[in-house]
Amino acid sequence: MTERSIAQQLVDAVVADFPDHAPGTRPVHTIGIGVTGYFEASTVAAGFCTAEHFQGQKVPVTVRFSNGSGSPVQHDGWSDARGMATRFHLANGAATDLIAMTICEFFSPTVEDFLAFSKSARMRKVVRQSGWSKIGDLLQLKMPLPDPMPGQTESGALGSMVYANHHRSAQIAAFEAATIGAPVSYARATYSAAHCFVVTAPDAIRRYVRFQWQPVAGIKLIDPSQTGDNHYLHQELRNRLAYWPAQFLLLMTIGEDGDAFDDPTTPWPLKRRRIMMGTLTIVAVAEDQQRDCEKISFNPCRLVPGIEISDDPILAARRDAYEYSREQRGGTPCPFHRG
Repeated sequence: MTERSIAQQLVDAVVADFPDHAPGTRPVHTIGIGVTGYFEASTVAAGFCTAEHFQGQKVPVTVRFSNGSGSPVQHDGWSDARGMATRFHLANGAATDLIAMTICEFFSPTVEDFLAFSKSARMRKVVRQSGWSKIGDLLQLKMPLPDPMPGQTESGALGSMVYANHHRSAQIAAFEAATIGAPVSYARATYSAAHCFVVTAPDAIRRYVRFQWQPVAGIKLIDPSQTGDNHYLHQELRNRLAYWPAQFLLLMTIGEDGDAFDDPTTPWPLKRRRIMMGTLTIVAVAEDQQRDCEKISFNPCRLVPGIEISDDPILAARRDAYEYSREQRGGTPCPFHRG
């Protein structure tokens, strides 16, 4: 099986989860909005990583916030994972990306498992589970189904929950995705890069790390009684940036012996050391959303010297899957390396 065929299988698998998916758009996180700003590394960042964007200079960035669904219909008020894809624009035309979501872990530890999970998560008619049935599931240590959102007639939650109840590796992410709620703003949610990376310090010490964006404004979910509004997140962000920039802190958690460096489904202990690597300041909504957002081909494996991918097989597979998706939708090519 070639790498390209694996990439195609991964993209086709997630597209199949959404019968109304629009050709020429991203397979998932279809609805999004692009913004611009800059990143400034903290005074300690350069001591932990030699990558260009951690050396202290102001680095221009493009960020795409998104809803998790692959449907072209916008449902801002529904419980859904949100995405935050960040491109750091470096010197001499180089770039590096950081892809993060509002769930902390991924759904599967291997490509084969993800293909099986995606098949299970295809849309089905929604089922509203009774309270007694939910209690019964909990007593059996199973995850009950989340209640459907107002106007929701189909959902992938039933299949994904059934899969998760038989595959422990999918349980954390599936439960988070089903119950996470909806943020009042893209700027008031925490976004985690579930995969592990390897950073190299100036003294050549290599560390296994995970990254997370924390909103300076704090985390806040929308009142569940107001979830009928499906078109508020983009305008809210425009209104917010018209008055004041939005900021995020980039936190880097350092793994230790015994932590899962190659399994994005397994959390690390909360007591692990975290380093504040810098501040992201978002100042404006991109003027040309097609050019400055939709055509950009973010890729979690687009890295620069000082940061490497780990042995996580899902992370490695995402490189070619993202590139295949870019080719299918006509995204703008961007070199992975300088020159």
